[in-house]
Amino acid sequence: MQSTIDFLLFPDALGLDVTGPLEVFNTAAAVLEKRGKQHCGYRARFVAARKGSVCLSSGLEVNATASFKEPSTAGILIVPGGRGASQAAAETEVIAYVRRRAKQVKRLISVCNGAFILAAAGLLDGRQATTHWLATEALARSYPKVKVQPEAIFTRDGNIYTSAGVTTGIDLALAVVEEDFGAALALEVSRVLVLYYRRPGSQSQFSAPLEAQAAAGSRFAGLHDWLVARLDRPISVEQMAGQVAMSPRNFARVFKAKTGMTPVKYLETLRLDRARELLAAGHTSLNLISEISGFGREERLRRAFVRRFKVTPSQYRLHFRGA
Repeated sequence: MQSTIDFLLFPDALGLDVTGPLEVFNTAAAVLEKRGKQHCGYRARFVAARKGSVCLSSGLEVNATASFKEPSTAGILIVPGGRGASQAAAETEVIAYVRRRAKQVKRLISVCNGAFILAAAGLLDGRQATTHWLATEALARSYPKVKVQPEAIFTRDGNIYTSAGVTTGIDLALAVVEEDFGAALALEVSRVLVLYYRRPGSQSQFSAPLEAQAAAGSRFAGLHDWLVARLDRPISVEQMAGQVAMSPRNFARVFKAKTGMTPVKYLETLRLDRARELLAAGHTSLNLISEISGFGREERLRRAFVRRFKVTPSQYRLHFRGA
C-alpha cells in the first residue's frame, strides 16, 4: 500500500531538508515499481499555511498543493529546518497544525532545527531529540524538558523522529524505508543514490579525527602528519612524544588536554578512518586491511570497529558493495 508523506513548507526552509528525504522516498517508490509493486512505496505532498509557491532558503520555489485547513490521510509529516524555522516556531497557525497532525500521523519527523518547531508545540517534552550541532545547546536551554542528544545524527522516541539536519535527513529517511520495507530495499536505494548505507542514529555528528586535529592546533600538526604517513607500523607513545620533543608523561598529559583524547585513542581513531577508507573502496581481504591500517590482526580491527561504529568491518563494507 502506498504511503503519503506530507512535507511542511514555510519561507526560508532549508532546501536539502526537504529534497534529501524526498529523493530517498521517491527512489524507494521507483525501485518498488520496477519490481512490479506499483501501489507500494511513497507519494509526497507539500503543505503550507496557504497554497501556492513557497521560497526556500536557497531560492528554490516549491509549490504547496495543500493548505493547513485541508484534511490529510498522510501517515508521515516531515518538518524541515533552516533559517525560517525560528519564525515558523513562533507562528500560531504552524504550531496548531503540527499539534493536530501529530495526533494523526504514524510518524512525525523533524530535520535539522525543525526540532524547534516540534519543541515549541510541546511534542518533545520528556522525549529524546537532536538537532544540528550548532543548535543543540540552544534547544536544551530553550526547552529544558527535552532530552537533547547532542551528538546523535538522528533519534527515535515513540513515533517522533528527529535528525541533525542537512544530510542526516537522508540517513533518517533511509531508516524509515528500512522499517517499512526491510534492509534490502534501503540498501538498493542507497546504492542508486550513491549514498553511505546507512549511518546508525547513534553515530556522532562529528568527525573525531578532524575535531581533535583542530583542537590540537599547530602544536601537534606535524605529529598528525607523521602518524598518518606510517599508520601501518607499530607506533608507541614514546615515539609520538619524541616527535614533539617532549617526555612521554608530559606529552600524554598535554596532548589529552589539547585534543580531548589520549595519544593511544587518537592513533586508533586515525587507523579506524584508514580502515574505513579501504573498506569503502572495496579493497581486498580484511586481514590485509588490518595490516595496512595498523591493527595487525583482523580480530583487533573487528573489536575496535564494533566498539566505535557498532557494526563489524564486513557489515560496513557490505553497505557500500551490496550483497
